Amino acid sequence: MSEGEKTGAEPAAQAGQLTVATTTADGIRILTLSGEIDHHTGDTLRQALDTPDTPRPRIVADMQQVTFMDSSGINILIHAHNTLSEAGGWLRLADTSESVMRTLSLVGIDTLIDCRETLHQALST
Repeated sequence: MSEGEKTGAEPAAQAGQLTVATTTADGIRILTLSGEIDHHTGDTLRQALDTPDTPRPRIVADMQQVTFMDSSGINILIHAHNTLSEAGGWLRLADTSESVMRTLSLVGIDTLIDCRETLHQALST
């Protein structure tokens, strides 16, 4: 994906949809997610997190506008975290909504993946 590219066929305002806006800052890929992450929208997230042939990939997922996430999204995040870590990079989650953060905390993802309160904090080294 190139800078400023969006994925997802429909606006996130429609129930059950996920959009991803991609930008880059200081070599860090920023994914601004909006909508729901579930079995039906997981491929959109999976594709956005894919970093083939990128040395030491670093990704921040801005989760502020994610309204729902099920186990499909959790599994995608775990897989991406492991893949990026193996490549010498990292995944950080930023500005996660309260309901989604509650889900991440319940299953312990917040102890595996670096979760920051703000996008600015997530972009800091």
